[in-house]
Amino acid sequence: MPADALTRIRARGPIGIRLGLERMRALLAELGDPQRALRGVLVGGTNGKGSVAAMVASVLQAAGRSTAQSPSPHLSNYRERILVDGRPIAASDLDDLLEEVLLASAPAEPEHGPATEFELLTAAAWLWAARRGVDVLVMEVGLGGRLDASNTWSADVAAITGVGLDHQEYLGDSVESVATEKAAIIKPGCRAVTGASGAALAVIEARAREVGAPLTVCPPLTVTNMDLSGITLQEPRLGRLQVPLLGRHQAANAAVALGVVAALAKAGVADVPDAAVVAGLARTRWPGRMEVLQHDGLTVLLDGAHNPDGAAALASAVDELAPHLPPGPVTMLLAVMADKAVAEILAALAAAAPLREARCLATRVPDSDRSLPASDTAAAWAAATGRASADAIDDADEALQRACELAEMAGGPLVITGSLYLVGHMRARLVPDVDAG
Repeated sequence: MPADALTRIRARGPIGIRLGLERMRALLAELGDPQRALRGVLVGGTNGKGSVAAMVASVLQAAGRSTAQSPSPHLSNYRERILVDGRPIAASDLDDLLEEVLLASAPAEPEHGPATEFELLTAAAWLWAARRGVDVLVMEVGLGGRLDASNTWSADVAAITGVGLDHQEYLGDSVESVATEKAAIIKPGCRAVTGASGAALAVIEARAREVGAPLTVCPPLTVTNMDLSGITLQEPRLGRLQVPLLGRHQAANAAVALGVVAALAKAGVADVPDAAVVAGLARTRWPGRMEVLQHDGLTVLLDGAHNPDGAAALASAVDELAPHLPPGPVTMLLAVMADKAVAEILAALAAAAPLREARCLATRVPDSDRSLPASDTAAAWAAATGRASADAIDDADEALQRACELAEMAGGPLVITGSLYLVGHMRARLVPDVDAG
């Protein structure tokens, strides 16, 4: 009996990242180009695109607009890749949809090779959103922009958050080269929004001028308070805003989200009353990104920081939130991908005294041959901190059990970080109602 569609798509994982648009264009043509029926925003950027997408979607839903999302990657469940009004697609609907997409991908294989997992899931998200007749699609870029499968859609609004170094093997070794790849989602006829600054902003501005796209530059909002419930922001026109996400970097993401909402209105896609903006921001959820959970009496902070900028944001937040966290030393459970900037990520984490002085337990990212071995991660942490090597347990579930024991003895919080895939795996074990899939 053939495996179900999701199993067969998961098996595409070893194909890896294959940037380019021809496979995706051929697949979409077989499906009748469902993306052409969709209006909305495409969100790119090195960090923050998921937070921006979550805020925008929450605001649109508060305004009563039917909204589809396609987060990338999912955290715990493939159903999270296709959301309508915040609800994941049903498992039976997902399998039927993926069967259809797999069948449509077959004719292009002889010429273009097999479609990747990301391409198939992106096409499925567009097909589902088009059939549901949603008012607005909020889509995240997978990697880069210019050659990412998502860039086969001509969105009404192109948003680019901050730009930093990540995926250099694909995007280049300078901020300017990364920004050039990301700015390619700005096309003639769209509106553009960005939170970038410096050299990256100059590249984005040049791209917007080249294609004649109106560009809104969104500086970070003012943070007036931050605790474990989130951040309080001040916006010149709307006044006090509450966002239940942690970290000062969310002030920049919130500014971009507000810019996107305004741009969608100017593009004739969706008008959103001020009251819905305020309410939507206050209802935003973005699991696994500086998320605080309570588990068997422990305070657990989950964050998928997987590049130096993300690690620096986590370190800054931990420093600032220290008075609000349980007293006692931090215990940290850490895993990183071998193809990431490991030394730079760990140096950024070690900049925060509570993390630098933490009892660190290194593990592997589950189900990934890209993961750095636990012993190598432990040695790299020792090099970053100048302290004795961390403990190393390759099995992630065993490592989680041991980390919980250590955190309970220490009395402080447990921080789990280094990879979004690690965080997704651990969250599914810490939160009982998370489905497998």
